[in-house]
Amino acid sequence: MLRLILSLLVLSAFVLEGNAQIAPKEEVGFLYNRETTFNLRLATNRSFGFGMEWGRLRTYNKTKTLSLGISEMKHPKEQKQNAAPSVRRSSRPFVYGKKNSLFVLRSGWGQKRYFSEKAKQKGVAVGMSYSIGPTLGLLKPYYLALNLKGDPSTGIGRTTIVKYSEQNRESFLDNTLILGAAPFTKGFSEISALPGGTASIAYHMDWGAFDEMVKALEIGLTVDVFARKAPIFVDDVQNQQVFFNFFLNLQFGKRK
Repeated sequence: MLRLILSLLVLSAFVLEGNAQIAPKEEVGFLYNRETTFNLRLATNRSFGFGMEWGRLRTYNKTKTLSLGISEMKHPKEQKQNAAPSVRRSSRPFVYGKKNSLFVLRSGWGQKRYFSEKAKQKGVAVGMSYSIGPTLGLLKPYYLALNLKGDPSTGIGRTTIVKYSEQNRESFLDNTLILGAAPFTKGFSEISALPGGTASIAYHMDWGAFDEMVKALEIGLTVDVFARKAPIFVDDVQNQQVFFNFFLNLQFGKRK
């Protein structure tokens, strides 16, 4: 599957390059040299991200790009649930068996190409964008609130916020003890890094591609490959090294 996706990315790049070579020579002039956009991205598995993209306009239909963004990467098997009724009602749903949250800091170099100058008259330019670059996975420990046994003489339990370890494996995976997820901010001081690489290809639609204001939408596919399996779950069999995600990317910005 990975080879197929990478082959499609390479093939698309050659197709776009070929289109540029056979395009009519009478290219029109263009008014802008650079563009800067703010990106809002929605991806499969309920992932959300944001970032910036800087472009250098080479011709009316070709723009070199540099992008930087961050988003949360959710495993396809992540399913939130509530605490067992025998414990007590929880206001914070949790993901059973999860030990790390994964955030992805992506950077990429690429190109954006419009298919034809005709889009100028229609008001909507369509084309393709693609990029490739290094990525850095940020692993944040996932904390749970557990109802652990307290004083044996009173039988009163105590609420304890814990992250996964081999020592507390039995209680961390005991559904009858889990009250819910800890606050989102818990664990940010313990982030560890996981290096990797990323590539993306997208269908690009720009409302007013030759105007000063950028208003665009992209629909595409991102592939993230890490140096090893991302340890999201306690059970390593569920973890994966390669992630495929379809995405919608909204772009707003300005040209100058």
